[in-house]
Amino acid sequence: MGKSQKEDELNQTIIRVTQEKKPTSVEQLVNLLKEQTGVPEQKIMNQIIMLQSQGKITLKEPTMPQPQTLLLYLKTKETCWYWITLTVAVATSVVALIVPEGAQPLVYVRYFLGTIFVLWLPGYCFTRALFPVTPQLEQASKSLDQIERTALSLGMSLALVPLVGLLLNYTPWGIRLAPIVLSLLLLTVIFASAAVIREYKAKK
Repeated sequence: MGKSQKEDELNQTIIRVTQEKKPTSVEQLVNLLKEQTGVPEQKIMNQIIMLQSQGKITLKEPTMPQPQTLLLYLKTKETCWYWITLTVAVATSVVALIVPEGAQPLVYVRYFLGTIFVLWLPGYCFTRALFPVTPQLEQASKSLDQIERTALSLGMSLALVPLVGLLLNYTPWGIRLAPIVLSLLLLTVIFASAAVIREYKAKK
């Protein structure tokens, strides 16, 4: 029996086992084929990859069950960005209000966190609220790639921060450090919370 004929038979066996047994993982499929054919694992893997590239079989990652409630979703690793964002925003607010201008070297920490707080966080959370991260294939066209998201985050921050200052100018608090910091903190929390809620709803 020629090499080409053996490969054809193996390919047919892979397709048949995939359709009949419906394995839930590549590892399970390989084990089933090894039991039936006795072909080495590497050879089976090569043929599986080839059939996948030709579109004759489709391999999918098993989907993890989604949390039933928003509270449970907030405890998953997918919301790490949310907690990091809130932590940075609160830490920056505390540092900006407590550390005086001439306190060396803590003032450099204040400058660093302040730059992120002003130029990144508001626009990032606003962009994420407008365009939730939805990895599902059917929603890929509605998502932004990383470069677009970064550029839009910076642009939105540069637009939102002056707007906050303009609005504060017409309030009794005026344009002072504490009102600006607290306003940006509130804005960041609102946008981040809206974003995580929209992402939770998109994954249900």
